[in-house]
Amino acid sequence: MTLEKMSPLRARMIEDMRIRGMAETSQKAHIRALKDFTAFLGRAPDTATPDELRAYQLHMTDTEVTPTVYNSWITALRFFFGMTCNRKDMKKYMKFRTEPRKLPIVLSFEEVAAVLSAAPGPGLKYRAALGIGYGAGLRASEVTNLKVRDIDSDRMLIHVERGKGGKDRDVMLSPSLLELLRDYWREARPQGWLFPGQSRVEPLSPRSLNRAFNSAKAMAEIKKPRNAAFAPAQLCHASSRGRYRCSGDPGLARSCQANHDGAIHSCCHQDAGQGCQPVRAYPGRDLTGAACQGTRWRLPTSSVIMGLPIGGPMQGT
Repeated sequence: MTLEKMSPLRARMIEDMRIRGMAETSQKAHIRALKDFTAFLGRAPDTATPDELRAYQLHMTDTEVTPTVYNSWITALRFFFGMTCNRKDMKKYMKFRTEPRKLPIVLSFEEVAAVLSAAPGPGLKYRAALGIGYGAGLRASEVTNLKVRDIDSDRMLIHVERGKGGKDRDVMLSPSLLELLRDYWREARPQGWLFPGQSRVEPLSPRSLNRAFNSAKAMAEIKKPRNAAFAPAQLCHASSRGRYRCSGDPGLARSCQANHDGAIHSCCHQDAGQGCQPVRAYPGRDLTGAACQGTRWRLPTSSVIMGLPIGGPMQGT
């Protein structure tokens, strides 16, 4: 974020956010909130009184600001007064709003297959990017920030570096997804970033992936509305729903971690006389239409999506 042509107060707030280790997107959101409050106030924001803070909250309510934006701007103002202005007493005059908890809009298994098949070209770049978002349940920013070295074909893992909350994690890599990624690599030969942008120095932007998803959804004639602000989240939600639907405990299907000897701790249960089998990782019926009968299912070995085998036994388990 540039420091040119800005007031000392704004520069100090940016420094405080950098000290706290905030992401650049969070910094920009905080600055936007402060600009809106300054425009409402008509003078320097650090001179605001409790009554003026109350009036601003009423103004946001009257203008029908969504609870998400409202709470985001209140968070920014709490940071500004508490950290930058050292006026912690002002926090008690700012109240958050209750945000309705709605279920995400989720694509069905058939709709996901149609979207991936209609992914725009040229080549397999967007099909592979959207496929990895669904197959591994990654967020859009996590997909675009993947590097070639993050694909571990020996242990069948995808390493996610600095995901949500700045945390690293490993997720399972299915054989069919690995085959698709190998086809893409042989075609594009990416170096560094797995999905490079136009300059190849920077990665593909989440916005570009968003446009590709919307284009594929339109080509597949899927009429479901876009989920929240970023459409590819529907693939992540669809992947998550598939893991949780046939599992007794939602926590059983979370990201798999590797132990000291490299084996994958997949979500599983033990049958008498049989080894540990991975839980199936997509919605609660197979491709022949058979519904889930038990609380947990194993991965089938011969299911096919988009002409590629999916769900075979994991290597290294």
